[in-house]
Amino acid sequence: MSAPLEPEVGTAVTHRRYVSYAEAHYAGNLVDGAWGLGLFGDVATEMCIRTDGDEGLFASYSDVQFRAPVHAGDVVEAVATLTRVGRRSREMTFELRVVARGDASAGSASAALMLDEPIVATTATGTVVVPAEA
Repeated sequence: MSAPLEPEVGTAVTHRRYVSYAEAHYAGNLVDGAWGLGLFGDVATEMCIRTDGDEGLFASYSDVQFRAPVHAGDVVEAVATLTRVGRRSREMTFELRVVARGDASAGSASAALMLDEPIVATTATGTVVVPAEA
């Protein structure tokens, strides 16, 4: 095991996830925006573990924007980038990108393709707090 890194602006954490059909909530296999915010919580937690050795606690989101739909069958990546380091608070920007999408028009219900350019589906800014140093 390694010790936590010092929190440094610009540090990024990325998770990729397949969006299962169980996540579809609306017509057209559309996934609700809250699902992506849950992924932001996951990457924020890893960021806090990496930089502070603690899971931290999410304090707030600001400027959440749903820019494009996420569908069941997509592959997404959630990225957290550390933008501000306070004594106990950490501010991060978040981006949810669709990097692969199902393509049933290709003649198979399970056909899919990697996108040449990711589609930015959701962006946000968030603040987490970590315990004070002992």
